[in-house]
Amino acid sequence: MLKTLFLFALTAVAEIVGCYLPYLWLRAGKSAWLLVPAALSLALFAWLLTLHPTAAGRVYAAYGGVYIGVAILWLWLVDGIKPSGWDMLGVVVAMAGMAIIMFAPRSA
Repeated sequence: MLKTLFLFALTAVAEIVGCYLPYLWLRAGKSAWLLVPAALSLALFAWLLTLHPTAAGRVYAAYGGVYIGVAILWLWLVDGIKPSGWDMLGVVVAMAGMAIIMFAPRSA
C-alpha cells in the first residue's frame, strides 16, 4: 500500500512539474527553455503511470485522488498559499475515494 501511494505521489509531482514549467513560461515571463524539462517531466509522468499493477482505468481514477492531495501540498509549499480547511477536507475525501478504488477487495 505504501509503495502504491509513493508511486502515485511521484507520478503527481512529475505531472505538476510538467504543467507548472510551461505556466512559468507563459504567465511569469520565464525562459522558453523551461519547456524542455517540462516535456521530460510529462514523459516521466506517462511512464510512471504504466508501473501500476492494476487496470489502467482504475489506476487513472485512483491517481486523481492522490493528485488532488499533491496539488494542494504544491499550493502550500511552492505557491506559498496555505490551504483552507475546505481544501483539506477535499483532500481527505479524494484520498478516501482513492483508497476505496485501489484497495477494495475484488474477485479475480
